[in-house]
Amino acid sequence: MAGACFGYAEPMAELLEDGDIYFLYRPRVQEQQVGSLDEVQRLLVVMHPWHGRHLRLLVVGRKRLPDIDEHDRFWAFVDEVVDRPEQLHETLQARRYATKTSGERQQPPARPAAEGAYVIARHDDHTHLAYELELPLCPGPAQHDLGIEPEASYIVTVKNPQAPTRPGVGLRGSRKVKLPAPLQKKFHGRRFAPLDPPGFLDHPGTELVLIGAAHDASEELQIDLDAEVERAERSTIFGDLRIGRRERPVAPLFVGEWA
Repeated sequence: MAGACFGYAEPMAELLEDGDIYFLYRPRVQEQQVGSLDEVQRLLVVMHPWHGRHLRLLVVGRKRLPDIDEHDRFWAFVDEVVDRPEQLHETLQARRYATKTSGERQQPPARPAAEGAYVIARHDDHTHLAYELELPLCPGPAQHDLGIEPEASYIVTVKNPQAPTRPGVGLRGSRKVKLPAPLQKKFHGRRFAPLDPPGFLDHPGTELVLIGAAHDASEELQIDLDAEVERAERSTIFGDLRIGRRERPVAPLFVGEWA
């Protein structure tokens, strides 16, 4: 349950939120067959908390997750927050563009690459986003290129939307989030704050930094991610997000191969 402590040794991590997590990628425009990261436009992450109605769609800026060993720092942001899976289903559909030079062009629908369970946990003075996959059973080239490991933990921080940023960095204009006063106060004037509470993610435009932390998230946080995945078995990307198998190539999700 949210707020409970799970641990077998110090330091203990406090569980703030858990739920289903889905990883998808959107091919580049006109790329019907994807064979490498070069043909990918975006890596998408959907988080569906078990103790909340919202589904959140996140975009990872580098098209892949941060490398754990290199302790990469990657920017990400909350793109959409919806109440019904059907709303995300529409977002993940194919898109058509009318261009002056090339006529009508089509971007294929987002394709599922992995699914499992996640936790957001407070660990000492920072917060972690950790997950363990249920599918694919044997990750392959698609997951390797996208940086999706069977299990991983990332330190996650929230960017203060009121803090100054360099030109050309981060979201601008109407896409920039305006947080409710209680959440804004969590920064205490700092540029970044831990993802505590996870309710930061319920506001489109919230910007995050993900830092590769550990391969063995269960050991690092002393949280039983296997048990979390067993709970996640009740949901799949097809049932939860209303994604039909006939609508999208599913090889990455089941056998790890690009499609």
